Parts: sequence; structure tokens; C-alpha cells
Amino acid sequence: MSKFIRELGKIAVPVTLQSMLQASFSIVDQIMIGQLGAVSIAAVGLGGNYSMIFNVVSGSVGTVAGILIAQFLGAGDKKEAWSSLTLSTVISLCLAGMFLGVSLGATAQILGLYTKDAAIIAEGCVYFKIIAFSFAPMGLSTVLSAWLRCRGHANIPFAASIGAVLSNVVLNYVLIFGKLGLPACGVRGAAIATLVSQLVNLALIATGFLHCLRQDGERVQPSLHFTKITRRDYLGMITPILVSQFLWSLGQNVESAVYGHLGTQNLAAYTLTCPIQSLIVGALSGLSAAAGVLIGKRLGRKEYDAAYGDAKKIMVTGLVGAAVVSSLLVGLAGQYVGLYRVEDEVRTLGHTLLVVFALYAPIKVENMILGGGILKSGGNTRMVMVIDIVGTWGIGIPLCFFAAYVLHWGIVGVYTLLTAEELFRLVVSLVVFRKRKWMVSLA
Repeated sequence: MSKFIRELGKIAVPVTLQSMLQASFSIVDQIMIGQLGAVSIAAVGLGGNYSMIFNVVSGSVGTVAGILIAQFLGAGDKKEAWSSLTLSTVISLCLAGMFLGVSLGATAQILGLYTKDAAIIAEGCVYFKIIAFSFAPMGLSTVLSAWLRCRGHANIPFAASIGAVLSNVVLNYVLIFGKLGLPACGVRGAAIATLVSQLVNLALIATGFLHCLRQDGERVQPSLHFTKITRRDYLGMITPILVSQFLWSLGQNVESAVYGHLGTQNLAAYTLTCPIQSLIVGALSGLSAAAGVLIGKRLGRKEYDAAYGDAKKIMVTGLVGAAVVSSLLVGLAGQYVGLYRVEDEVRTLGHTLLVVFALYAPIKVENMILGGGILKSGGNTRMVMVIDIVGTWGIGIPLCFFAAYVLHWGIVGVYTLLTAEELFRLVVSLVVFRKRKWMVSLA
């Protein structure tokens, strides 16, 4: 048991600290932007919603890279692991180029899908056209981080994130408010800070990556050729994840668009809760990453019973952790929203949304561990794709439109009804988990 805890902590703790650190500084950023008013909060939030699509899609590439690297390293096949890293890097860069082109060519049209408020769109365009250049460094960082975690160097991405978020906060303060003799740039300054921080993150991760190779006595071995699997097999794994994650993130954006059409105050209230939601999820995200690596290595060695047992331990740990963190959020939600310089109605709505989120956070975290780590570790990603698509587009989006446009509920009612989607995911994922058909060795 102690060995399992050490292995779990070696991956989970750095990833958790990294996610919480990034989310914590996002809260600081949001509070800074919040001093500019509800329009600026909403504008930055909408720009972030679209970039989230790339984040999720890029994360899918990193997920598949992690699945393959973990299984091949577990089987002692470094050559195949390098092929996985190389192909994932190429795909990540191609996706970044596609998203950059769309972002620059249709900025106002994209933001217009979320809201009709001309002031929000104008502010959002300024922010959006700058952060679009952060997609490539973001994608490369994700793939390299997957390799480092599988090789037992999860502390490198964590250390890089410290430098990145510190630079982001300092630049936000200087550029948004015009400190150190520089002009106040407002939302434009926030976008520049985000871009620079992503470049800093990539530079630090790449430096750590090369240092670890020398430390492990390895050299870079780029290759697009697999021997144990074919490129078709690779595409068969990555395509379902890309499709499901893209449609999931698109669904999140559709929901945000509904919130936007409920009014600026409703949108601002939801936007100011996003960083704290990320903090809560980030506090337990390390368990999902650790599940993918640890279970993947078990499957690579064909230790199926041990893989199943470890998976159950990780799920229990996540449930207990989520319950504790949710309890803290309920108690501190009022203090958090009180930090924003917004109308009382926005503050009240934000407080209520955080309480609702806290109540269903344990379910969300279990879904993250199951769907994001355990079930994907065997490479059979089609099951996860079906669960995600049905949950988002078969349940979540219809309920969102029904609550907003048929029942004419406010944002709290709409947001609360969407929890049914998480319940569906959990029930189906548990059924799949118990049948053990996800346990497949690729090595």
C-alpha cells in the first residue's frame, strides 16, 4: 500500500499543485480584470471560452501520448514511446495552426455567437487576437509534459508553471493598470501577459525536458514509425478523443453562449466563478493524470487485477478529497465573490453558482478520474467518446436550452439543471468500469 501511495503521490502531487497554482493565479488575474467592470470580465471570459476548445483538443493529443508512452515504457519499449511523442508533437502543431487561422480570420463572428453586446465583442476582439498566438506553445507544452510525467519527472511541468504564472501575474499588474511607467492597457495588457506566460512555460518545460534526457542518459530519438501498432491504430485512439473533447468543449461554449444571452450580469456572474471552479477541479486533477500513467503501466505489463485494484483506490481517494474541498468552498464562497468590484446582483448570483458547483463537484471529479484517466488508459477511447457525446449533446445541451428558452429560468436554474449530465456520465462510466472491458494491453 505504501509503495502505491508513493507512486501515486509522485505524479498526482506535482500535477495537483501545478493545476491549483495556475487556477490560483487565474483568480488573481480575474480579480485584477474585475476592477475594470462587468464588460471586461465578460469579454475576457468569452475569449477564454474559445481558447478552451483548443486547450481541450490539445489536451486530447497529450492524453493519447500519455496512454501510449505509459504502456510502452511499462513494457520497456522506449523506441515506440519516442514514436508516440513525435507523432503527437506534429499533430499538436498542426492543430495550433488551424485554430490560429480561424481565430484571426473570424474573431468578431466567433464572439458574436456568445453575445450580442457590442461593447463585450469589441473588448473581446482585442483580447482574442493576441491570445490566439499562445496556441502553439500551449500545445507543445502539453505533449512534453505528458512525456515527463510518464518518465517520473512530473515536478518539471510543475516548476515551469511556477515561473509561467508568476510572470503572468506580474505582467498583468504592470500592463493592465499601467505600472512602472507603462501605459494602462486594460484587456490588451491581460492578453499580452497570457501570451508571454505561455512562452515562458514552454521555454522552461523544454529546458527541463532536455536536462532530464541527459540525466537519464537518453538522447532525442524522433520517429514517426511504429512497430507494435500502426498509425491507423494511433488515429483510431486519438480520433474518438479529439471528437469527444471537441464536442464537449463546443458544448461548454454553447452553454456559455446561452448564459451570455441571459444578460451581461448573468454572464459576468458565471465568468467570475470559473477560476474558483478550475481551482477545485485542479485540486484533484492530479489523480486523473496519475491514474492514466499508473494504470497504463500496469496494463503494459499485463497486470490486470492490480490495475483494477489501483483504479478503485484512486477513485476512493478522489471522492474523499472532493467532499472535503467542496465543504470548504461552501464556507468561503461569500468571501471570494466579495473581492470583485461588481454590482450586488452579480455578486449574489456568483455566490449561489459556487454553492451549486460545490454540491456536485464530487460527481464531477469522479467522472474526471474515470473518463479522463482510468477508462482511457487501455486505449479503447471509443467508449469514452460515446459517453461524452451522449452526456453533452444528448442531455446537457437540450436541458440548457429547455431551461433557458422554454422555462425561462435564470442562470442559477439553468446551471443547476445541467448537473443531470454529470450524473449520467458517472452511472454509465461505473458500469463500463466494472465490466473491465477497458483493460487492454497495447504493448
